[in-house]
Amino acid sequence: MTKVTAQLSVSLDGFYAGPRHDGDGDWMASAESHGFFRVTRWVTEAMSWRERQGFAGGRQDVNSEIVAESFDAAGAYVMGRRMADGGEVPWGDEPPFRAPVFVVTHRPRERLVRQGGTSFTYVTDGVESAVAQARAAAGGKDVAVAGGGSLVRQVLRAGLLDELELHVVPVVLGTGMRLFDADLGLDEFEGIELTPTRVVPDPQVTHLRYTVHDRTPLTLDDRGAGTEKA
Repeated sequence: MTKVTAQLSVSLDGFYAGPRHDGDGDWMASAESHGFFRVTRWVTEAMSWRERQGFAGGRQDVNSEIVAESFDAAGAYVMGRRMADGGEVPWGDEPPFRAPVFVVTHRPRERLVRQGGTSFTYVTDGVESAVAQARAAAGGKDVAVAGGGSLVRQVLRAGLLDELELHVVPVVLGTGMRLFDADLGLDEFEGIELTPTRVVPDPQVTHLRYTVHDRTPLTLDDRGAGTEKA
Protein backbone atom coordinates (compact mmCIF):
# COMPACT_ATOMS: atom_id res chain seq x y z
CA MET A 1 0.00 0.00 0.00
CA THR A 2 1.28 3.44 -0.90
CA LYS A 3 2.42 5.49 2.10
CA VAL A 4 3.22 9.19 2.21
CA THR A 5 6.60 9.46 3.90
CA ALA A 6 9.01 12.21 4.82
CA GLN A 7 12.50 12.23 6.22
CA LEU A 8 14.86 14.98 7.25
CA SER A 9 18.26 15.23 8.85
CA VAL A 10 18.12 17.51 11.88
CA SER A 11 20.43 18.75 14.58
CA LEU A 12 19.88 17.69 18.17
CA ASP A 13 17.99 20.95 18.73
CA GLY A 14 15.73 20.41 15.70
CA PHE A 15 17.24 22.49 12.87
CA TYR A 16 17.60 21.11 9.33
CA ALA A 17 19.69 24.07 8.08
CA GLY A 18 21.20 27.29 9.32
CA PRO A 19 19.37 30.65 9.22
CA ARG A 20 17.49 31.08 5.93
CA HIS A 21 19.43 32.76 3.15
CA ASP A 22 17.38 35.11 0.98
CA GLY A 23 18.31 37.69 -1.61
CA ASP A 24 21.68 38.18 -3.24
CA GLY A 25 24.88 36.36 -2.44
CA ASP A 26 26.26 32.89 -2.79
CA TRP A 27 24.06 30.32 -1.03
CA MET A 28 27.07 28.04 -0.63
CA ALA A 29 28.75 30.71 1.50
CA SER A 30 25.68 31.24 3.69
CA ALA A 31 24.99 30.09 7.23
CA GLU A 32 21.98 28.18 5.86
CA SER A 33 24.17 25.98 3.67
CA HIS A 34 26.75 25.40 6.40
CA GLY A 35 24.09 24.13 8.80
CA PHE A 36 22.46 22.04 6.08
CA PHE A 37 25.68 20.36 5.00
CA ARG A 38 26.62 19.62 8.62
CA VAL A 39 23.42 17.70 9.33
CA THR A 40 23.52 15.89 5.98
CA ARG A 41 27.19 14.94 6.11
CA TRP A 42 26.27 11.32 6.88
CA VAL A 43 24.32 11.24 3.58
CA THR A 44 27.03 12.66 1.34
CA GLU A 45 29.56 10.23 2.80
CA ALA A 46 27.29 7.23 2.02
CA MET A 47 28.32 5.08 -0.94
CA SER A 48 24.72 4.60 -2.12
CA TRP A 49 24.12 8.36 -2.23
CA ARG A 50 27.37 8.99 -4.09
CA GLU A 51 26.59 6.27 -6.62
CA ARG A 52 23.16 7.80 -7.22
CA GLN A 53 24.80 11.16 -7.93
CA GLY A 54 27.39 9.60 -10.24
CA PHE A 55 30.26 10.09 -7.77
CA ALA A 56 32.90 7.57 -6.76
CA GLY A 57 33.83 6.48 -3.27
CA GLY A 58 31.87 6.71 -0.05
CA ARG A 59 31.23 4.38 2.85
CA GLN A 60 29.29 1.14 2.63
CA ASP A 61 27.71 1.00 6.09
CA VAL A 62 24.30 1.11 7.77
CA ASN A 63 23.86 4.74 6.74
CA SER A 64 24.44 3.82 3.09
CA GLU A 65 21.89 1.02 3.45
CA ILE A 66 19.30 3.46 4.79
CA VAL A 67 19.90 5.89 1.91
CA ALA A 68 19.53 3.05 -0.61
CA GLU A 69 16.36 1.89 1.14
CA SER A 70 14.80 5.35 0.85
CA PHE A 71 15.55 5.57 -2.88
CA ASP A 72 14.18 2.07 -3.48
CA ALA A 73 10.93 2.75 -1.59
CA ALA A 74 9.96 5.93 -3.47
CA GLY A 75 7.75 5.71 -6.54
CA ALA A 76 7.13 9.47 -6.70
CA TYR A 77 8.23 12.61 -4.88
CA VAL A 78 6.64 15.83 -3.65
CA MET A 79 8.93 18.83 -3.36
CA GLY A 80 8.85 22.55 -2.61
CA ARG A 81 9.63 25.08 -5.33
CA ARG A 82 12.63 26.51 -3.50
CA MET A 83 14.28 23.10 -3.34
CA ALA A 84 13.43 22.32 -6.96
CA ASP A 85 14.82 25.63 -8.21
CA GLY A 86 17.94 25.35 -6.06
CA GLY A 87 18.66 21.80 -7.25
CA GLU A 88 17.94 22.21 -10.94
CA VAL A 89 21.49 23.13 -11.97
CA PRO A 90 23.43 20.87 -9.54
CA TRP A 91 21.25 17.85 -10.40
CA GLY A 92 22.01 18.29 -14.09
CA ASP A 93 20.37 16.37 -16.92
CA GLU A 94 19.94 13.16 -14.90
CA PRO A 95 18.66 14.01 -11.38
CA PRO A 96 18.92 11.32 -8.70
CA PHE A 97 15.17 10.75 -8.23
CA ARG A 98 14.48 8.52 -11.27
CA ALA A 99 10.75 8.97 -10.66
CA PRO A 100 8.06 11.64 -11.15
CA VAL A 101 8.49 14.71 -8.93
CA PHE A 102 5.55 17.01 -8.14
CA VAL A 103 6.61 20.53 -7.18
CA VAL A 104 4.27 22.58 -4.98
CA THR A 105 4.35 26.17 -6.24
CA HIS A 106 2.37 29.34 -6.88
CA ARG A 107 4.24 29.99 -10.16
CA PRO A 108 3.20 27.89 -13.18
CA ARG A 109 5.83 26.22 -15.31
CA GLU A 110 5.74 23.63 -18.07
CA ARG A 111 6.50 20.05 -17.09
CA LEU A 112 10.24 19.42 -17.15
CA VAL A 113 11.42 15.99 -18.34
CA ARG A 114 14.95 14.83 -17.54
CA GLN A 115 16.95 11.72 -18.29
CA GLY A 116 16.80 8.60 -16.12
CA GLY A 117 13.06 8.70 -15.49
CA THR A 118 12.86 11.97 -13.55
CA SER A 119 10.21 14.54 -14.45
CA PHE A 120 9.12 17.70 -12.64
CA THR A 121 5.42 18.61 -12.69
CA TYR A 122 4.63 22.04 -11.23
CA VAL A 123 1.42 21.90 -9.16
CA THR A 124 -0.28 25.23 -8.47
CA ASP A 125 -3.47 24.07 -6.73
CA GLY A 126 -2.05 23.08 -3.37
CA VAL A 127 -0.21 20.41 -1.46
CA GLU A 128 -3.23 18.08 -1.36
CA SER A 129 -3.33 18.02 -5.16
CA ALA A 130 0.41 17.39 -5.39
CA VAL A 131 0.20 14.45 -2.99
CA ALA A 132 -2.81 13.01 -4.84
CA GLN A 133 -1.01 13.25 -8.20
CA ALA A 134 2.10 11.67 -6.70
CA ARG A 135 0.03 8.79 -5.28
CA ALA A 136 -1.43 8.13 -8.71
CA ALA A 137 2.04 8.13 -10.28
CA ALA A 138 3.82 6.08 -7.62
CA GLY A 139 2.87 2.67 -9.00
CA GLY A 140 2.10 1.25 -5.57
CA LYS A 141 5.38 2.43 -4.06
CA ASP A 142 5.68 5.25 -1.51
CA VAL A 143 5.28 8.97 -2.05
CA ALA A 144 8.35 10.66 -0.57
CA VAL A 145 8.00 14.26 0.58
CA ALA A 146 11.49 15.46 -0.25
CA GLY A 147 11.33 18.85 1.44
CA GLY A 148 12.13 21.37 2.48
CA GLY A 149 10.96 21.56 6.04
CA SER A 150 8.13 24.00 5.40
CA LEU A 151 6.62 21.59 2.88
CA VAL A 152 6.89 18.69 5.34
CA ARG A 153 4.97 20.82 7.86
CA GLN A 154 2.29 21.57 5.25
CA VAL A 155 1.81 17.86 4.57
CA LEU A 156 1.77 17.10 8.29
CA ARG A 157 -0.69 19.92 8.99
CA ALA A 158 -3.00 18.62 6.26
CA GLY A 159 -3.04 15.17 7.88
CA LEU A 160 -1.50 13.53 4.80
CA LEU A 161 1.71 12.16 6.30
CA ASP A 162 1.81 8.46 7.20
CA GLU A 163 5.44 8.05 8.21
CA LEU A 164 8.19 10.39 9.38
CA GLU A 165 11.86 9.52 9.67
CA LEU A 166 14.24 11.85 11.48
CA HIS A 167 17.98 11.46 11.15
CA VAL A 168 19.23 13.13 14.32
CA VAL A 169 22.82 14.34 14.11
CA PRO A 170 24.79 14.94 17.33
CA VAL A 171 25.34 18.66 16.87
CA VAL A 172 23.63 21.71 18.36
CA LEU A 173 23.20 24.55 15.85
CA GLY A 174 21.46 26.99 18.19
CA THR A 175 19.52 28.72 15.43
CA GLY A 176 18.36 28.18 11.88
CA MET A 177 15.48 26.62 9.98
CA ARG A 178 13.50 24.44 12.37
CA LEU A 179 11.47 21.45 11.25
CA PHE A 180 8.69 21.71 13.84
CA ASP A 181 7.35 25.21 14.20
CA ALA A 182 4.20 27.07 15.23
CA ASP A 183 2.73 26.93 11.72
CA LEU A 184 1.59 23.33 12.26
CA GLY A 185 -1.74 24.86 13.25
CA LEU A 186 -2.08 22.98 16.53
CA ASP A 187 -4.07 24.67 19.26
CA GLU A 188 -2.83 24.78 22.84
CA PHE A 189 -4.69 21.63 23.88
CA GLU A 190 -3.83 19.18 21.10
CA GLY A 191 -0.82 17.37 19.71
CA ILE A 192 0.12 15.01 16.90
CA GLU A 193 0.92 11.58 18.30
CA LEU A 194 3.58 9.35 16.74
CA THR A 195 4.55 5.74 17.32
CA PRO A 196 8.24 4.82 17.00
CA THR A 197 8.71 1.84 14.69
CA ARG A 198 12.50 1.75 14.19
CA VAL A 199 15.63 3.11 15.85
CA VAL A 200 19.01 2.64 14.17
CA PRO A 201 21.98 4.11 16.07
CA ASP A 202 25.28 5.12 14.50
CA PRO A 203 28.06 7.38 15.81
CA GLN A 204 27.31 9.92 13.06
CA VAL A 205 23.50 9.91 13.24
CA THR A 206 20.55 8.21 14.93
CA HIS A 207 17.75 7.16 12.57
CA LEU A 208 14.27 7.41 14.14
CA ARG A 209 11.22 6.22 12.22
CA TYR A 210 7.67 7.01 13.33
CA THR A 211 4.14 6.21 12.25
CA VAL A 212 2.17 9.46 12.28
CA HIS A 213 -1.28 9.54 13.87
CA ASP A 214 -4.07 12.10 13.89
CA ARG A 215 -4.30 15.20 16.03
CA THR A 216 -5.18 14.21 19.57
CA PRO A 217 -6.49 16.27 22.51
CA LEU A 218 -3.96 16.72 25.29
CA THR A 219 -5.33 15.34 28.56
CA LEU A 220 -3.90 15.19 32.04
CA ASP A 221 -3.39 11.85 33.70
CA ASP A 222 -4.48 11.46 37.32
CA ARG A 223 -1.00 12.30 38.67
CA GLY A 224 -1.25 9.25 40.88
CA ALA A 225 -4.56 10.28 42.46
CA GLY A 226 -6.06 6.87 41.71
CA THR A 227 -3.49 4.93 43.72
CA GLU A 228 -3.37 4.41 47.43
CA LYS A 229 -0.51 5.82 49.42
CA ALA A 230 1.92 3.28 50.76
